Amino acid sequence: MTQPEILAAIQQALADLEQISFVAHRDTREALDAIQSQGDEIALEWVRACKALFQHDRDAGKAFIRGSRAALEAGHTVLPWMHQALCFLQWRGSWKALDGFMDQLPAAYHILGAAGEARWAELGIAWCGRHLESGATYFRCPVAELAATHGIAGVEELVLPAENLFSQRRLALATYLPGAIRVRNLLGVEAVQPWAKRGADILQAGRLRGEAFFKLESEESMAMLLENLPGFRTPEHQRLLQLILYAWFGENFDLLDGNWSPDKGRAFVETDGAALYLPIALPSREVAILALLHAAGHLTFHSFERRYIEALFHEVGREHPPLDADKRITWRPLFAAFGEDMIRFQLIFDLCEDLRVDARIGARVPNYLNRLLAAAEAAVVPEGAPAAYFELARATLRWAASGAPEQAEMEAVRPLLDESATIVDAFRIAKSIYTDTPLPPMTLAEREHAYLPGRSPNAARPVYPRRELDHGEFGTGTEDQDDAVKNTEIKPNPENKEIPKHAAGEDPDFDIPPEETTGSGGRVGVGIPQPAHVTGHARGAEYSEKGKPYAEWDYRDGRYKRNWAWVQEKELTELDADEAARLLTHYAPALKRLKRAIQTQKPARMAPLRRQFDGDELDLEAALGYIAEKRAGMSPKANIYRQRVMQHRDTAVTLLADISTSIMQPCAEGGGRVVDHIRAGMLLFAESMEEVGDPYSLAAFASKYRDNVSYYRIKGFDQRLTPHVRAVLGGLSGRLATRMGAALRHAVKGFDQAPSQRRLLLILSDGRPADYDDGGDERYLHEDTRMAVKEAVDAGVHPFCITLDAAGSQYLPQIFGPGHYLVLDRINDLPKKLPEVYLRLRK
Repeated sequence: MTQPEILAAIQQALADLEQISFVAHRDTREALDAIQSQGDEIALEWVRACKALFQHDRDAGKAFIRGSRAALEAGHTVLPWMHQALCFLQWRGSWKALDGFMDQLPAAYHILGAAGEARWAELGIAWCGRHLESGATYFRCPVAELAATHGIAGVEELVLPAENLFSQRRLALATYLPGAIRVRNLLGVEAVQPWAKRGADILQAGRLRGEAFFKLESEESMAMLLENLPGFRTPEHQRLLQLILYAWFGENFDLLDGNWSPDKGRAFVETDGAALYLPIALPSREVAILALLHAAGHLTFHSFERRYIEALFHEVGREHPPLDADKRITWRPLFAAFGEDMIRFQLIFDLCEDLRVDARIGARVPNYLNRLLAAAEAAVVPEGAPAAYFELARATLRWAASGAPEQAEMEAVRPLLDESATIVDAFRIAKSIYTDTPLPPMTLAEREHAYLPGRSPNAARPVYPRRELDHGEFGTGTEDQDDAVKNTEIKPNPENKEIPKHAAGEDPDFDIPPEETTGSGGRVGVGIPQPAHVTGHARGAEYSEKGKPYAEWDYRDGRYKRNWAWVQEKELTELDADEAARLLTHYAPALKRLKRAIQTQKPARMAPLRRQFDGDELDLEAALGYIAEKRAGMSPKANIYRQRVMQHRDTAVTLLADISTSIMQPCAEGGGRVVDHIRAGMLLFAESMEEVGDPYSLAAFASKYRDNVSYYRIKGFDQRLTPHVRAVLGGLSGRLATRMGAALRHAVKGFDQAPSQRRLLLILSDGRPADYDDGGDERYLHEDTRMAVKEAVDAGVHPFCITLDAAGSQYLPQIFGPGHYLVLDRINDLPKKLPEVYLRLRK
């Protein structure tokens, strides 16, 4: 075509577009000047593309026209992205995808380059062909998030695995992509595919559950993220961290799991004045140790001492610090006077108090300040407003680490280096810096970036005001009248024997040297006359994120150690429905005999319920009374009937299984492993209980140290025996050790939900109570379990132990008492013996 013909064609296309839409015509003419810089022929093709897309879908046409100028400026060309846009004519309702394409096109050119943009568009258009909604999600996702720092390779490594998931499991990219980006950013690209496959399985089991998994909104997906987080994993090194703190501060701090998750930004060590809360992972071992020392320093050097906190609130005109429902001090009134500048002052206050505490720690821990400074120097300075606070904090730390030389700009904070300085001094100095130093305002979202590595917000949690604690509360054996129950009849082991533990099995963690437990250990002697009651007031630990705390008996001191053992309720995720079905088939004859025996024990006679409002017959005595009261002018209730119902025993039972590592060992008499018979026994027990009709629950327990007792609730009193419960029983496996006392106490608490007055607790075990931190003193957990049994009896629960340990008769009489245990000579008898024992006990 000649030049005049091309111009005429452009005008004709514009005229046709005007007939369709005035707005489209106007927007096209506005962008045409920029497009014609590429030549009239290209301009004609572009105008025709505008017309075609607008006729196909008005919203698609608008998105194309309005995004063209920015696309031209970014790509310095028209035809490549125009031809890509025309591909959307293949699908009805494609305007969302095209809108995202045009919106992200400039970023694609800037970040990926021309070749990368072509590949980015190719991948997205292919997804539109597979699933249009997925294509729209792809194009609407910011290119910077897709690529991360890897260019088009970053896009491909994220998107290409999704093609197989779509073809094999029908997992749409729209479901997969948002969560996959976050998983890659947190764990690396190699973690994405296992995460996605797991999510696809969950999605097939239930759509809502699966969608929550992919959005990282479910406990399952968050647990998977936390299990695979990179960095220094604090739960795996708690013993090391506790030893470090004890070495430098001489105090056993409670280290609890914090509520941090990857979607909450930067991870900090926090405190509530009573314990230290650790995120599941920190960037490195060095940062973790520094952060822990710093947080413990705040507790040791009186940042949260009651008298100083009261003085702080006096500074702002409050007579008493405000307390929440858990008796914790809330910080907001302290900073409320600063209004919208609250965060700015809080950062300055934290900077001053951190300097004071770090100086005190540095005087105690050699090289602490230099290590903290090295971590700060290696860190990347944040962008924006946090940079000023970060630089100021680093400058004060650099000055303190160098010996605090004469320096005019640092003279204001010099009093904080004095040993007599308190948090009140830090508050006053912070007020003067707030007034005199021009630091920028700060938003809450920016605040976390202003802290040096190892430091953290000091007012992140409400706090329990501290006081000078005596050693009894640290569990070191010193007498504490507030929480100790003395028993003068208790005698320590006169021979002081070192007894090896027997719960090791195949667990490699038993190679770890046992934790030092000076001042603890043991089992109660036989026949304690008084009930076992724990007195004293906990410090709100009932609601701790670490689980539920229980007292533990220390036989050498003859006292309870308050909040010593922590129980966390967990779920067993190893399911094996096939194994459960195999076991039920294998033991079908035994189950049939049990059910036949149960039928003979079921009540056969009807028991009357008198004085009912309706029933089968009149209750003669109640009817005569009703008539007499009626004639006397009274208004009696017409409960004059009798009902006949089957007479049932009012009994509830919990079967609590020890699933320590030793159950994975082969049976001495052959016939598989111990765990196979435990699975079968619990299955037959559950099936029998369904026949009996008594309320029952199933649970298991294992432990690793006093603060990590896992209690697995398999079936509650109010639940049915479902295929899921059977699959859990079929998948039972061994783990860790046997801190039986804490598990018994928690199981007794579970009877609060039982609908019966008569309560039985069946304990199924294969060895002695033992744990990694019992110090080699076998008697310690024996004594504690003995006391836990006594507490259960006092609470109206009757414990009975069935053990697979041939040596059980040597220690079970002292723990459970004569007649309250059974030693199975042959483990193969367990499946049928377990229900039979219960049937005898319930008589």
